[in-house]
This record gives sequence, C-alpha cells and structure tokens, in this order.
Amino acid sequence: MNKIVVITGAGGYVGRHVTRAVAELGYEAVAVVRQRRDGDLAAEARVVEADVLDSSFDISAVAPVKRIAAVIHLAWQDGFVHNAPSHLERLSDHYRFLAALVEAGVSRIAALGSMHEIGYWEGAVTAETPTNPVTLYGIAKDALRRSATLTIGNRAEFVWLRAYYILGDDRRNRSIFAKLLEAADRGETVFPFTTGRTLYDFIDVAELGRQIAVAATAEGLTGIVNVASGEPESLANRVERFISENELDIALEYGAFPDRPYDSPGIWGDAATITELMARSPFARRD
Repeated sequence: MNKIVVITGAGGYVGRHVTRAVAELGYEAVAVVRQRRDGDLAAEARVVEADVLDSSFDISAVAPVKRIAAVIHLAWQDGFVHNAPSHLERLSDHYRFLAALVEAGVSRIAALGSMHEIGYWEGAVTAETPTNPVTLYGIAKDALRRSATLTIGNRAEFVWLRAYYILGDDRRNRSIFAKLLEAADRGETVFPFTTGRTLYDFIDVAELGRQIAVAATAEGLTGIVNVASGEPESLANRVERFISENELDIALEYGAFPDRPYDSPGIWGDAATITELMARSPFARRD
C-alpha cells in the first residue's frame, strides 16, 4: 500500500503541478481543495473538499495519519496581491493548521515560502540570508516560517520551500506573462513596461511542482530549501523571449512604468540543495 502525501491548495496555480508530481513519484496523492472544479487536478489524485484553515479541520478525516509520508501546505489566499490585508488576517489560521498536524502525529511537513520574505537583497539567497520583508505577503510568510519552526521544528521534520519568480501555465496566474497574453488577445501591439533591468530567478511552474514534490518527500531534509533555477536572468530578456516563444505581435514600451521601489536589482536562489536532490530523483532518471 502506497504512502500518502496530502497537498493543500491542490487546485491552485502551483498546487495542480505539485499534485501531479507527487503522483508521478509513486505516492497516493490526496488533493485538498475548498471547492472542486473539473479539470483542475490529475486523474491520479484523490480529491477531498475541505477548508484546512477552519478551526474544525481534522487531518485524520482526510487520511490515516500513520500512512501520511508528508503534508505539503500550499494553500494561501491572494498570493499575487502583495499587500492584501488577508495575508495577516489569516496568518494565525495557517499557524494553527501546521501546529495541529504535529499534534495529530504527522511526522513530516512542508510549507511553501517566497522570495518576498527576504525583502531588498542583491545576489543569491541562501538558507542563512537574513529576512526583512517589505510587503504584507512577505511579512506573513516570514512570520509563519519563524513561528512554525519554533513550535514544530523539534517535533516533526519541517521543511520550508522558498519559491522565486514562477511562470508557465500563464492563463492561470496574474504575472506579467498572463497580462501579455491578455493584451495580445485584445489586439494590442504595444505593452507598457518597466526598464526590465531587474534580475530574477525564473522557473516554470511544472518544474517547480516537481522540485516541491521531491524536496517535500525527502526524508531527513529540514529547514529552508530554495525551489529555484539558481540562474539570474533580466526581466526584459525573459519577457522578450516569452513574446518570441508565443509569437505575439506586441512590443515592449520600456520605461513606461518605474521599477517597484521594493524590488531588488537582482535576487535569485542558491539552488545547490535542490539541484542535488533532483539529480537523484526519479525525474532525473526518467529523463
């Protein structure tokens, strides 16, 4: 009988890809969603409708705890709206959920973090890089990481998976890539843009899903792990490449918008740990 991996937020932008990757690794994927929608999840997943942030949620109602290899907590409201009040309003609910998992006997927990925990930083981000978030999203993620590590870090294996600039499956996100597709749909041929000089760590959401699945189920691995490419690339270069790849008849109007004051000139993840894990994973052997 296969071990179970429970994925919260499984119907979301990232969650769909994590659920598929978990199933491909040979686990029984249990996808927890607030409301099921057709086509959101891989056919291999067992779907459970539940609100994990409700105080009455019980993980044992989802799966037998003794069979759970890991719980991957992805559920998060307003992830693309960096200063939405909901980030702090729901923070205690996320903390309660993670703490309750340990109380129920779950032995391994992974949660998704963000580069926005770091704040202004130039260069590669490691597990030791200090955090100084400047958005409500970053503040809430950083607070959850700190509080959960303090409370459950010595009672269960807890890994914090820090993500960077995600693209791919772009009709489902709210990134600049989705906005480019929407502009092209409207017949626009000019797209207002920043300087595009900022360097980011871009990763396709399908690859991110595989990295999350591998790191979340790697027994003994704890602490902060960057789920990232580890390769800095300018926003301008990546967007121009996206336009070419998708054959969009649209040109960038550089300098139409100022760069955001809280964005670093260049920030990317140190990907040494995840690169090693992926090289030993079934995904590498399959390729």
